[in-house]
Amino acid sequence: MEMMFQKEREDLARTVRLLFDRKDTNIAGGNLSVKVFDQSEHPYILITPTFMAETFYGDLHAAQILVVDAVSKEKVDGVGVVTREINLHEGAYETHPGIRTVIHSHAPESLFWATSGLEMPNVTESTRELGRIRTLPYAPATSIELAKIVKDALSKIGDKAVENVFLLNSHGVVITASELHIGARILETLEWNARIAYQQTLFSKLGLLKTYQSCGQDADLPVEVFPIALPDIPVKSKDMPFPEGMTRPESEMTAAPKIPE
Repeated sequence: MEMMFQKEREDLARTVRLLFDRKDTNIAGGNLSVKVFDQSEHPYILITPTFMAETFYGDLHAAQILVVDAVSKEKVDGVGVVTREINLHEGAYETHPGIRTVIHSHAPESLFWATSGLEMPNVTESTRELGRIRTLPYAPATSIELAKIVKDALSKIGDKAVENVFLLNSHGVVITASELHIGARILETLEWNARIAYQQTLFSKLGLLKTYQSCGQDADLPVEVFPIALPDIPVKSKDMPFPEGMTRPESEMTAAPKIPE
Protein backbone atom coordinates (compact mmCIF):
# COMPACT_ATOMS: atom_id res chain seq x y z
CA MET A 1 0.00 0.00 0.00
CA GLU A 2 1.27 3.47 -0.85
CA MET A 3 2.43 5.69 2.03
CA MET A 4 1.34 9.24 2.70
CA PHE A 5 3.29 11.56 0.39
CA GLN A 6 5.33 8.59 -0.83
CA LYS A 7 6.89 10.33 -3.84
CA GLU A 8 8.02 13.32 -1.78
CA ARG A 9 9.37 11.12 1.02
CA GLU A 10 11.34 8.99 -1.45
CA ASP A 11 12.85 12.14 -2.98
CA LEU A 12 13.80 13.55 0.44
CA ALA A 13 15.39 10.24 1.53
CA ARG A 14 17.43 10.11 -1.70
CA THR A 15 18.55 13.73 -1.27
CA VAL A 16 19.69 13.01 2.31
CA ARG A 17 21.80 10.08 1.10
CA LEU A 18 23.41 12.19 -1.63
CA LEU A 19 24.22 15.10 0.69
CA PHE A 20 25.73 12.74 3.27
CA ASP A 21 27.79 10.90 0.65
CA ARG A 22 29.00 14.22 -0.80
CA LYS A 23 30.13 15.31 2.70
CA ASP A 24 27.72 18.25 2.79
CA THR A 25 27.00 17.24 6.38
CA ASN A 26 28.75 14.99 8.87
CA ILE A 27 27.98 12.13 11.20
CA ALA A 28 27.30 14.57 14.04
CA GLY A 29 23.94 15.33 12.47
CA GLY A 30 21.96 17.72 10.36
CA ASN A 31 18.29 17.52 9.33
CA LEU A 32 16.18 18.24 6.27
CA SER A 33 12.50 18.94 5.83
CA VAL A 34 9.93 19.74 3.15
CA LYS A 35 6.55 21.42 3.57
CA VAL A 36 3.73 19.74 1.64
CA PHE A 37 -0.05 19.98 1.42
CA ASP A 38 -2.77 17.33 1.11
CA GLN A 39 -5.74 17.50 -1.26
CA SER A 40 -7.58 19.81 1.14
CA GLU A 41 -4.50 22.10 1.33
CA HIS A 42 -3.74 21.08 4.91
CA PRO A 43 0.00 21.60 5.59
CA TYR A 44 2.43 18.91 6.73
CA ILE A 45 6.17 18.85 7.36
CA LEU A 46 8.15 15.89 6.04
CA ILE A 47 11.31 15.69 8.15
CA THR A 48 14.26 13.39 8.75
CA PRO A 49 14.26 11.50 12.08
CA THR A 50 16.57 12.14 14.98
CA PHE A 51 20.03 10.57 14.60
CA MET A 52 19.64 10.39 10.82
CA ALA A 53 23.44 10.58 10.53
CA GLU A 54 24.73 9.13 13.80
CA THR A 55 22.65 5.94 13.59
CA PHE A 56 21.71 5.58 9.93
CA TYR A 57 24.65 7.34 8.20
CA GLY A 58 22.15 9.24 6.05
CA ASP A 59 20.94 5.98 4.47
CA LEU A 60 17.22 6.44 5.06
CA HIS A 61 14.19 4.62 3.69
CA ALA A 62 11.20 6.71 2.66
CA ALA A 63 9.27 5.22 5.61
CA GLN A 64 11.80 6.88 7.96
CA ILE A 65 10.88 10.32 6.64
CA LEU A 66 8.41 11.45 9.28
CA VAL A 67 5.12 13.20 8.53
CA VAL A 68 4.29 15.91 11.06
CA ASP A 69 1.00 17.81 11.02
CA ALA A 70 2.09 21.45 10.67
CA VAL A 71 -0.93 22.65 12.66
CA SER A 72 -1.23 20.17 15.54
CA LYS A 73 2.59 19.53 15.61
CA GLU A 74 1.87 15.80 16.00
CA LYS A 75 3.66 13.04 14.11
CA VAL A 76 1.07 11.23 11.97
CA ASP A 77 3.23 8.79 10.02
CA GLY A 78 6.76 7.44 9.72
CA VAL A 79 9.17 5.16 11.56
CA GLY A 80 11.36 6.99 14.06
CA VAL A 81 11.48 9.81 16.57
CA VAL A 82 11.03 13.47 15.62
CA THR A 83 14.30 15.43 15.84
CA ARG A 84 14.57 18.04 18.59
CA GLU A 85 15.65 20.50 15.87
CA ILE A 86 12.11 20.58 14.44
CA ASN A 87 11.58 23.86 16.33
CA LEU A 88 14.03 25.51 13.93
CA HIS A 89 12.18 24.11 10.89
CA GLU A 90 8.73 25.06 12.16
CA GLY A 91 9.89 28.57 12.97
CA ALA A 92 11.33 29.01 9.47
CA TYR A 93 8.11 27.86 7.78
CA GLU A 94 6.08 30.25 9.90
CA THR A 95 8.02 33.29 8.66
CA HIS A 96 7.10 33.07 4.97
CA PRO A 97 4.58 30.97 2.99
CA GLY A 98 7.05 30.64 0.10
CA ILE A 99 9.51 28.61 2.19
CA ARG A 100 8.95 24.97 1.27
CA THR A 101 12.20 23.36 2.39
CA VAL A 102 14.67 23.79 5.26
CA ILE A 103 18.15 22.25 5.21
CA HIS A 104 20.35 22.29 8.29
CA SER A 105 23.79 20.78 7.82
CA HIS A 106 27.29 20.72 9.25
CA ALA A 107 28.98 21.56 5.95
CA PRO A 108 32.76 21.64 6.61
CA GLU A 109 33.94 24.56 4.44
CA SER A 110 31.08 26.78 5.58
CA LEU A 111 31.63 25.70 9.18
CA PHE A 112 35.04 27.42 9.11
CA TRP A 113 33.32 30.80 8.67
CA ALA A 114 30.56 29.94 11.14
CA THR A 115 32.95 28.86 13.90
CA SER A 116 35.01 32.00 13.33
CA GLY A 117 31.89 34.12 13.74
CA LEU A 118 32.71 35.79 10.42
CA GLU A 119 30.50 36.83 7.56
CA MET A 120 31.38 34.70 4.53
CA PRO A 121 32.58 36.77 1.55
CA ASN A 122 30.32 36.04 -1.43
CA VAL A 123 32.65 35.80 -4.43
CA THR A 124 31.41 33.12 -6.83
CA GLU A 125 28.93 33.77 -9.62
CA SER A 126 26.76 30.84 -8.58
CA THR A 127 26.24 32.26 -5.07
CA ARG A 128 25.71 35.94 -5.95
CA GLU A 129 21.95 35.38 -5.79
CA LEU A 130 22.34 34.78 -2.03
CA GLY A 131 23.74 38.25 -1.35
CA ARG A 132 25.06 38.71 2.17
CA ILE A 133 26.04 35.47 3.95
CA ARG A 134 25.77 36.27 7.66
CA THR A 135 26.74 34.36 10.78
CA LEU A 136 24.00 34.51 13.41
CA PRO A 137 24.71 34.83 17.16
CA TYR A 138 25.50 31.61 19.00
CA ALA A 139 22.82 29.54 20.72
CA PRO A 140 22.99 25.84 21.73
CA ALA A 141 21.96 23.24 19.17
CA THR A 142 18.29 22.11 19.30
CA SER A 143 17.42 24.96 21.68
CA ILE A 144 14.33 27.15 21.51
CA GLU A 145 16.71 30.09 21.65
CA LEU A 146 18.41 29.00 18.40
CA ALA A 147 15.05 28.51 16.66
CA LYS A 148 14.00 32.01 17.73
CA ILE A 149 17.25 33.59 16.49
CA VAL A 150 16.75 32.00 13.06
CA LYS A 151 13.05 32.87 12.91
CA ASP A 152 13.66 36.51 13.88
CA ALA A 153 16.47 36.85 11.32
CA LEU A 154 14.30 35.40 8.54
CA SER A 155 11.38 37.64 9.48
CA LYS A 156 13.57 40.73 9.01
CA ILE A 157 14.54 39.97 5.40
CA GLY A 158 11.03 39.55 3.96
CA ASP A 159 10.77 37.80 0.58
CA LYS A 160 14.52 37.12 0.54
CA ALA A 161 13.82 34.45 3.17
CA VAL A 162 12.38 32.25 0.41
CA GLU A 163 15.92 31.52 -0.84
CA ASN A 164 18.48 32.23 1.87
CA VAL A 165 21.33 30.89 3.95
CA PHE A 166 22.47 31.77 7.44
CA LEU A 167 25.61 30.46 9.12
CA LEU A 168 25.00 29.21 12.67
CA ASN A 169 27.85 30.16 14.98
CA SER A 170 29.92 27.05 15.88
CA HIS A 171 27.16 24.84 14.51
CA GLY A 172 26.65 24.82 10.75
CA VAL A 173 24.29 26.31 8.18
CA VAL A 174 20.55 26.68 7.76
CA ILE A 175 19.12 27.08 4.27
CA THR A 176 15.57 28.04 3.37
CA ALA A 177 14.32 27.51 -0.18
CA SER A 178 11.22 27.24 -2.31
CA GLU A 179 12.04 23.67 -3.36
CA LEU A 180 14.20 20.82 -2.05
CA HIS A 181 16.55 20.61 -5.02
CA ILE A 182 17.11 24.37 -5.02
CA GLY A 183 18.06 24.09 -1.35
CA ALA A 184 20.52 21.30 -2.16
CA ARG A 185 22.02 23.43 -4.93
CA ILE A 186 22.44 26.36 -2.55
CA LEU A 187 24.26 24.13 -0.05
CA GLU A 188 26.63 22.70 -2.64
CA THR A 189 27.51 26.06 -4.21
CA LEU A 190 27.87 27.61 -0.75
CA GLU A 191 30.55 25.05 0.08
CA TRP A 192 32.53 25.94 -3.06
CA ASN A 193 32.21 29.63 -2.27
CA ALA A 194 33.38 29.04 1.32
CA ARG A 195 36.63 27.45 0.16
CA ILE A 196 37.31 30.01 -2.58
CA ALA A 197 36.58 32.92 -0.22
CA TYR A 198 39.04 31.42 2.28
CA GLN A 199 41.72 31.20 -0.41
CA GLN A 200 41.07 34.77 -1.57
CA THR A 201 41.36 35.94 2.03
CA LEU A 202 44.81 34.35 2.28
CA PHE A 203 45.92 35.89 -1.04
CA SER A 204 44.68 39.29 0.12
CA LYS A 205 46.67 39.03 3.37
CA LEU A 206 49.74 37.99 1.37
CA GLY A 207 49.37 41.03 -0.85
CA LEU A 208 48.61 38.99 -3.99
CA LEU A 209 45.10 40.42 -4.23
CA LYS A 210 44.09 44.00 -3.56
CA THR A 211 40.59 42.96 -2.49
CA TYR A 212 38.11 40.18 -3.11
CA GLN A 213 37.50 39.38 -6.76
CA SER A 214 34.12 38.40 -8.17
CA CYS A 215 32.73 38.24 -11.71
CA GLY A 216 35.87 39.68 -13.27
CA GLN A 217 36.23 42.73 -11.06
CA ASP A 218 36.94 43.93 -7.55
CA ALA A 219 34.11 42.78 -5.30
CA ASP A 220 32.49 45.42 -3.14
CA LEU A 221 30.99 43.11 -0.55
CA PRO A 222 28.21 42.38 0.18
CA VAL A 223 27.38 41.79 -3.46
CA GLU A 224 24.20 42.68 -5.30
CA VAL A 225 21.37 40.20 -4.82
CA PHE A 226 20.03 38.69 -8.03
CA PRO A 227 16.52 37.18 -8.10
CA ILE A 228 16.16 33.41 -8.01
CA ALA A 229 13.70 31.88 -10.48
CA LEU A 230 10.97 30.06 -8.59
CA PRO A 231 9.98 26.59 -9.81
CA ASP A 232 6.70 26.15 -11.66
CA ILE A 233 4.08 23.83 -10.21
CA PRO A 234 4.29 20.75 -12.47
CA VAL A 235 1.27 19.52 -14.37
CA LYS A 236 0.06 16.25 -12.85
CA SER A 237 -2.40 13.65 -14.09
CA LYS A 238 -5.70 13.04 -12.33
CA ASP A 239 -7.48 9.69 -12.13
CA MET A 240 -10.84 9.92 -13.88
CA PRO A 241 -13.61 7.30 -13.72
CA PHE A 242 -14.94 5.65 -16.85
CA PRO A 243 -18.43 6.69 -17.98
CA GLU A 244 -21.17 5.34 -15.72
CA GLY A 245 -22.16 1.78 -16.60
CA MET A 246 -19.06 1.15 -18.71
CA THR A 247 -17.02 -1.95 -17.79
CA ARG A 248 -14.01 -3.57 -19.34
CA PRO A 249 -14.69 -6.90 -21.06
CA GLU A 250 -13.85 -9.93 -18.91
CA SER A 251 -11.48 -11.20 -21.61
CA GLU A 252 -9.39 -7.99 -21.45
CA MET A 253 -8.98 -8.20 -17.67
CA THR A 254 -7.97 -11.88 -17.53
CA ALA A 255 -6.29 -12.63 -20.85
CA ALA A 256 -2.53 -13.15 -20.83
CA PRO A 257 -0.51 -10.47 -22.63
CA LYS A 258 0.41 -11.28 -26.21
CA ILE A 259 4.08 -12.03 -26.82
CA PRO A 260 5.42 -10.75 -30.17
CA GLU A 261 6.50 -13.50 -32.54
